[in-house]
Amino acid sequence: MRKQYIKYIKDLPINIYLVNIMEYPIHWHDAIEILFVLRGTIELRIETGIYTVKEKEIEIINTNEVHGIKSNDDDNLVLVFNIDPNFFEKYYDDAKDVFFYTNSDIDGIQEGEKYYVFRRYLAILFYEIVSKHHDYEDVIEEQLLEMMYHLLNNFHYLFYEEESLREDDVQLERYHRIVKYISNNYMYKVSLQDLAKQEFLTTQYLSYKIKSTFGRNFNDFLNLIRVQESTKLLLDTDKSISEIANEVGFSHVRYYNKHFKLNYKCTPVQYRNKNKVDDETLEKMKRITYIDLVKALPYLTQYLEDYERYNYDDKITKLELDFDKEVKEYFTRPNTVDLGEASLLLEENNKRILKEVQREIGFEYGILKDLFSIDMGISGAKESGFINWNKVEGLLMFLKEVEIIPIILTNNVDEEIVKGFTEYFSHLFGASEVEGWILGDIMSISRQLELKLIKPDTCKLYDELSMASYIFNNYIDSNINLVLNVKDRVCEETVLTNDTFIGGQGLITSNDLKKPSYYAYLFLSKLGKDILYRGEGYLVTRKGEDFQILLYTPSNIEEANLYKEKRLEKRSTIKVSINILNMNEDYRITKYELNKRFGSIYDKWIHLGNPTRLHGEELELLKKNVHPEITFYYGKKSTVYNLVSDIKDSGAVLYTFEKVQNNDI
Repeated sequence: MRKQYIKYIKDLPINIYLVNIMEYPIHWHDAIEILFVLRGTIELRIETGIYTVKEKEIEIINTNEVHGIKSNDDDNLVLVFNIDPNFFEKYYDDAKDVFFYTNSDIDGIQEGEKYYVFRRYLAILFYEIVSKHHDYEDVIEEQLLEMMYHLLNNFHYLFYEEESLREDDVQLERYHRIVKYISNNYMYKVSLQDLAKQEFLTTQYLSYKIKSTFGRNFNDFLNLIRVQESTKLLLDTDKSISEIANEVGFSHVRYYNKHFKLNYKCTPVQYRNKNKVDDETLEKMKRITYIDLVKALPYLTQYLEDYERYNYDDKITKLELDFDKEVKEYFTRPNTVDLGEASLLLEENNKRILKEVQREIGFEYGILKDLFSIDMGISGAKESGFINWNKVEGLLMFLKEVEIIPIILTNNVDEEIVKGFTEYFSHLFGASEVEGWILGDIMSISRQLELKLIKPDTCKLYDELSMASYIFNNYIDSNINLVLNVKDRVCEETVLTNDTFIGGQGLITSNDLKKPSYYAYLFLSKLGKDILYRGEGYLVTRKGEDFQILLYTPSNIEEANLYKEKRLEKRSTIKVSINILNMNEDYRITKYELNKRFGSIYDKWIHLGNPTRLHGEELELLKKNVHPEITFYYGKKSTVYNLVSDIKDSGAVLYTFEKVQNNDI
């Protein structure tokens, strides 16, 4: 059999071989095959084309493409990747109908950036399979997905046939549909007229565009696909030439012969006589030597030097924690948030959001601006001596409901109004409660409560994952009570480029999407008061009989960068191995992971192509699905209990240990 069935690594959609190939006869398979020549030269026949592939060059063989390999170079070394197209199809519906194309015809053409990136993906896949470090299966799938998008954006077959299609999504989709239709229906009577009608085009126009795009007219392109498919029947069946001609869509055997000879320079009979052999002979024709994968590493290190998981064991941070350690210092959780203009909390949606914030994070204080404004019904006090407190009362009742103490700014507010406010609400709520509210100007309040307020400037860093590490640094490393807004607010001065991200200081976007900063505060809110350990990038706390371990990327944001559009350097993954001593009880362990894949709405938005607008269904899906990854464990009491974590670029990991009570077992 010329058709080969690929075996993949258990639970992974990939396999890799390091080989020396002198000859591998014509065959095909369902897998996408990538050949990366590490040393020497090979000659590759794909369908009707012959390609010389040299050292450091790559060739892609698409699913079910007939191909064979020969070489006169005894010293060649080739890394072969077989990838299951079903994996790609999970993320891209047409994965099996898209063809990829690399160019090895022109000397030096594969020295460009896109080829370097492609080689780096292959090197990383190789390294993860060989090294089998922590979570390597997840990393391999992540890298495969990223590589798929790189292939789609840079090696899509239509880009090479017609470069202008790269900038024209409509036309690209059209010609992809055409090729897909022909590839799936070549065995039937397919006409240019039917296609033109299907695409709402004139026959003449479509004929011209097909010729200019594919370099062949419609009939020649259709017949090329037919004869290419016929080679499989010639080699793997005993069907007659007439039967094969009919099966692939030719109306008469002489037309089949004509087009076959045109493309293969021989007749179907001659092709069969030359290449068809029994299985035993076919095996004897194979001259291939399989070599230990590790021997490929020296050829790939140049692509791995800046890969964060390369030499994993040399980069791992090891922590030893004793749960019986004596407590000597205490952690103050975030206690203050900026609620913004008071009138905003008259809106039901904003009330709902604040209820959720309090349920998940639970701030103690909330800064209220413009409580004494016309929007709150405060007007005409001097003239009439009467102040309408209805809206203010409703708002304060709501804040009491969500258990938040108001910090009320009184900048530029008439003293009589402030006095009237205090008297009215002392009668309503009681003097002791009103005395607990904080009134004054923002600077004095900041000093009193030791708050750090951010300038009201916009900066994209507020939207990004790196803001989370900045928040952790302020609270954990510097003991600074950093105050952000609950929600972004679009005002007259805001320069809009899209309807989601404005670079505002909110924990939540103006269209109600939770930013990484929101989850940073959520993580901090889960920490206990007693600090057991504190160090660069980690904090261990205790709350009663429960424990919490927070691991995070130290911030690379300088204070000045908050007000500049300065690009930050990518942070390497931090690898941490934790040995917990004296874990004297059984615990339910919950792991929360915040990184670019889980919990960063900004990175998800970038992944979607930076859409200027997010429509209703998209918004709802993002709200439901973009959040930290949560994993549950059961940790039995142990003298030494080990945890291993990767803290990815600007991300964080939180472990919470909840003691299992006897009645829970």
